[in-house]
Amino acid sequence: MSFQTILRTIGFLIILFLVVFVSIENTHTVDFHFSLAFTKPVRSSAAIVYFAMFAAGVIGGTLLNGGSSKPASSRSEGGGKKR
Repeated sequence: MSFQTILRTIGFLIILFLVVFVSIENTHTVDFHFSLAFTKPVRSSAAIVYFAMFAAGVIGGTLLNGGSSKPASSRSEGGGKKR
């Protein structure tokens, strides 16, 4: 496992901790307004709204970065040496 992977995992866990901490502190009911998807405001616990927005960001980031991996090998597919 590379150092960059460990650093990204630690960063992800820090952000996840902040989301959980904010949701623990804000237990009241909130009105979530998002006129592009809902005609009426969604009335829900602040913890659910924070977690839903965090999950949407994680899924969006995963989809955006999913196809950006480099190939494992830079050799040609022929398998032999060039002459």
